[in-house]
Amino acid sequence: MAQQPQRIIKSSFSSSPRSYSSISNRPVSLLLILLLALFLILGVLLPWPGSPLLLFPNRVSSYSTSLSPEAKSKWRDYTLAEAAKFVAKNGTVIVCAVSSPFLPFLNNWLITVSRQKHQDQVLVIAEDYTTLYKVNEKWPGHAVLIPPALDSKTTAHSFGSQGFFNFTARRPQHLLHILELGYNVMYNDVDMVWLQDPFQYLEGSHDAYFTDDMPEIKPWNHSHDLPPPDGNGETYICSCMIYLRPTNGAKVLMKKWIEELESQVWSESIRFKANDQPAFNLALNKTANQVDLYLLSQVAFPTGGLYFNNETWVKETKGKHVIIHNNYIIGYDKKMKRFHEYGLWLVDDIHALESPLGKLQ
Repeated sequence: MAQQPQRIIKSSFSSSPRSYSSISNRPVSLLLILLLALFLILGVLLPWPGSPLLLFPNRVSSYSTSLSPEAKSKWRDYTLAEAAKFVAKNGTVIVCAVSSPFLPFLNNWLITVSRQKHQDQVLVIAEDYTTLYKVNEKWPGHAVLIPPALDSKTTAHSFGSQGFFNFTARRPQHLLHILELGYNVMYNDVDMVWLQDPFQYLEGSHDAYFTDDMPEIKPWNHSHDLPPPDGNGETYICSCMIYLRPTNGAKVLMKKWIEELESQVWSESIRFKANDQPAFNLALNKTANQVDLYLLSQVAFPTGGLYFNNETWVKETKGKHVIIHNNYIIGYDKKMKRFHEYGLWLVDDIHALESPLGKLQ
């Protein structure tokens, strides 16, 4: 009877009697098989450097999305200084500010940033706890909340609304804080897409880089100085794409921007309180003699009023566009629809896996 179990084991692992020539070989073979199985299981759950799961660094692994509550909790209360230190690469942080309704736009933007290999430098400033938890659940450490948090239920779901201005008004405070920590900082709105790496276009060592929001076509070799005010004494610089170096000039600009926003709150003549773009333009003009300013190329950084409305110009400048801004259109759904029409909405298909957040449910 003692030999019968041995025959069963032998036939379970091999069709040839020669595979197990003696009873003494079987324990060794079984041990090797068990070790191999354990090795494969650990390779899936805890991928080692160079494993197949790490060949796609932008994709979300099962490890990052299944962290324990204790592991995730350290990201809930960390400061902007800790967050910036975590993401900074080459002394630079890429920042966006997002409330929960705009998570699909964040994911779309992140896909294009990932294609240029800069996703690791991204810090999402979450304007509500829903965004903070969602981003850090999928991508631990890349979102920070700076109190007070907005109420997710009342957060504006429309670009250009008063609710939208309420959280964009905090932008210069965040940027100033990061500058004071000693980092370069690039700010982007998330209704943008990257077609090329923008950092190669940040020529020289200026304090602040920005884009023109006017759709009129500029000469190919246009000036990089701050454009002169129009007949109404206004300039139309976009506050949605800014790059700043941690210089005294950049800090002066941010402080003046904050000051202009605060003065709007008490104004009786302004329809939307804390509209950050007019305040940014006022700050630029009032500090132009103190700050080294640089207007970025219109061809590389076109406003939506030009890119989406001048097909001839787009064809003539094909291959030279770097960041496209989906502005000059009002409404969340309209922006999404236009991205779809131009093939710039990527989160609904297989490209979603290119984002560090993966597919958002």
